[in-house]
Amino acid sequence: MTVTRPPLPPFTAETAQRKVRAAEDAWNSRDPERVALGYTPDSEWRNRDVFLNGRAEILEFLTAKWERELDYRLRKELWAYSDHRIAVRFEYEWHDHDGQWYRSYGNENWEFDEHGLMRRRYASINDLAITAEERRIAL
Repeated sequence: MTVTRPPLPPFTAETAQRKVRAAEDAWNSRDPERVALGYTPDSEWRNRDVFLNGRAEILEFLTAKWERELDYRLRKELWAYSDHRIAVRFEYEWHDHDGQWYRSYGNENWEFDEHGLMRRRYASINDLAITAEERRIAL
């Protein structure tokens, strides 16, 4: 049985926005297994300078990410969409084990299969050290 993750392509403005909100909610759960299930078993990723292939690598990557990026909180914004692709801009805030806060900014390009699973994710991300007082995203 094939798993589907609505909304399904082809996307409209409304369904693309719902897909972005669903991704934001999943990532804010900080649950690597929940997030990984939104991707095809053979999904291709580029995250900064890291290239991943498949759910197992994605799961391993996310587990390590949220062990390092504490109190992670994300906002995503729909940038553009087409039939089976979505582009977003995002920012997230987190702190390291030493208590240093960061705001990470970036853009992602997503491509979906017919079942609404993401088959490709390309993320470009930059980090900015901030103080706790400069945080904009509440936990």
